[in-house]
Amino acid sequence: MKKVKLKAPAKVNYRLDVLRRRPDGYHDLRMIMQRIDLCDDIEIALSDTPGVRVTCGRDGVPDGPDNIAWRAADALLTISGRAVGLDIAITKNIPVAAGLGGGSSDGATVLMGVNELLGLGFSDERLMEIGVKLGADVPFFIFKKTALAEGIGDKLTAVETISPVWLVLVNPHLHVSTGWVYQNLRLTAMKDDDIIPRFYGKIEDVCAILANDLESVTIGRFPVIREIKERLLRVGACGSLMSGSGSTVFGLFKDEAAARRAAETLAAESNWFVVAVKTL
Repeated sequence: MKKVKLKAPAKVNYRLDVLRRRPDGYHDLRMIMQRIDLCDDIEIALSDTPGVRVTCGRDGVPDGPDNIAWRAADALLTISGRAVGLDIAITKNIPVAAGLGGGSSDGATVLMGVNELLGLGFSDERLMEIGVKLGADVPFFIFKKTALAEGIGDKLTAVETISPVWLVLVNPHLHVSTGWVYQNLRLTAMKDDDIIPRFYGKIEDVCAILANDLESVTIGRFPVIREIKERLLRVGACGSLMSGSGSTVFGLFKDEAAARRAAETLAAESNWFVVAVKTL
C-alpha cells in the first residue's frame, strides 16, 4: 500500500459548558460533540524522500510544520522510528477557524491514516494519547462516536442513544480565534457538575440541551452570529446554536427536505457559506 485517501469530518457542539478555569490556564469543559458529514479530503502517500510534507493551498491554513497534520505525521514517525517520507495533500472543504474542528479532524485523520499506511498497529487509545498533545479535540475524532467530552475535552464517554439529525450550517466568512474567545470569557461563577441527559430519542430532546457558554463572547464582537441564529429559526429550524468558539451557526431540522429548503433560502439571501449536512 503506497497511499491512502481519507475523509476528515467536521463536528458541532450541541452543548459547551465552561465549568471553571484551571490552574494551568486551560478550562474544564463539559461538551456534547457530534460529527457531521462535511469533510476535508486527505491523501497520504509514501515517498522515497525522508520527512513530512504537507500541502493545502488554502488561505489561513499553513503548509509545513505549522500545520497540525504535519505535526501528527511527524509525531508518529518519531515514535515509530521509521525512516520514510510522507506527502500529505489536504483539500479543505470545512471552513477555517469556524468552530467546526477542521484542523483537529485533519490531525486525527492523519494519525489514523499514517498508522494504517505504515502498518504500525497502534490502538485508537494509543493514537488518542498522542493526539491530545496536538490538540484537545483531536482524540474526539479518533473516538469516532458522538461523545460527552469532559476535562479539557479529552475525557470521552460515548453517547449511544442520540437520533440522526439533519443540520444547516451557516458561516459568515469570519475567522474567530479560539484563544481570543477564551481570553475574553468572563466566568461569573463556577458551574456545578450536574449530569446532563444522555438519552435523546427525538430532535426536541437534542434542542432542549443546546447551550454554548462561548456564544455571548463571539456575538459581542460579531453580532451577525445572532442574526444567523434568528434567520435559521425563521426558515424552520427546531433549534439553533453557534458551534465551538464560532463563527459557524447550525440549525436542526426535522428531515432532509426541510434542511435543504432552508439552506437554499439562506444561500439565496446572502453570500454566506451555507450547507445542509447530516450527522454521523
